[in-house]
Amino acid sequence: MILITIFISLKKLLKHMKKILLGALIAIIFIFTISAIQQGGGASTSKNTNALETSENDGLEKRVKDYNVYSVKLPKKLDFAGEAVPLDQPDIKERVDREFLVNTYWQSNGILLIKRAQKYFPVIEPILKKNGVPDDFKYLAVIESGLQNVTSPAGARGFWQIMPKTGRELGLEVNSNVDERYHLEMATQAACDYLKESKEKFGSWTLAGAAYNAGNGGINKQLEAQGVESYYDLLLGDETGRYVFRILAIKEILKNPKNFGFNVDASHGYDFVPTTKVLVDYEVDDLSAFAKANDINYKILKIHNPWLREPKLNNKTKKEYQIAIPKAGYYD
Repeated sequence: MILITIFISLKKLLKHMKKILLGALIAIIFIFTISAIQQGGGASTSKNTNALETSENDGLEKRVKDYNVYSVKLPKKLDFAGEAVPLDQPDIKERVDREFLVNTYWQSNGILLIKRAQKYFPVIEPILKKNGVPDDFKYLAVIESGLQNVTSPAGARGFWQIMPKTGRELGLEVNSNVDERYHLEMATQAACDYLKESKEKFGSWTLAGAAYNAGNGGINKQLEAQGVESYYDLLLGDETGRYVFRILAIKEILKNPKNFGFNVDASHGYDFVPTTKVLVDYEVDDLSAFAKANDINYKILKIHNPWLREPKLNNKTKKEYQIAIPKAGYYD
């Protein structure tokens, strides 16, 4: 009886042990599987992370290569209208450097200036030459207006940014109907007259350039107050103090654009459309009809004659005006 009881107990124990062993085996298999997955996943994650880091590094190197920014190497010598710039003076060198940097890295504006210069310099240059004004002054028009018929907050207008009173004093007609500050040839002649007067007063083209911005009276006042004779020795406000240096930077960039990273094919530039002049010594009530009678439209008429400020020409005095009409074939 005792043996039977012991046998039954051992049988139950063995059965219970089998369950425990089976459970332990399942647990071991489960742990092993999870460990293997984790190890494999870790390797994959590490591999992906390394690949991502490599990709990011490659991208960074490419960006650095494509977008490196460099300081500008200044020319060893600079002059404005044949007058030397004292680059050996530390403050002068820094002020020159500022304008070279600002204008070199304003890339879109630089390209537009190069394109517009191709169009308008051939009009401006002969007028400067005829008047004995140095060719460098064409760059003054560039910094004044960007070679556009713009209006300043103070009321200066046109390529040469002439104020109303100054324009009238220089012989330009300035009113709501006709504003010859917008007439490129006439405004360039007026600018020449002003610059020659300033040169005669100061004996220096550089001071004449500064006076174009600050006025003859303004420059003369500062020269007397500070007891100096050169623009480069004057302490001036920010605008006039930067003025000649801006001209110098634009001059060098437009003369040698590739030296400053500008690559503009000549075929991409803007061309000046040749015109014929139609003499008008009478009133024109409708400039749109006048344009059509000359085989163009009102828009084209205004592009080539921006000095006509209204859709009609008041001319009770029978003054002779020359209206530019594009030669045939340019707008067909």
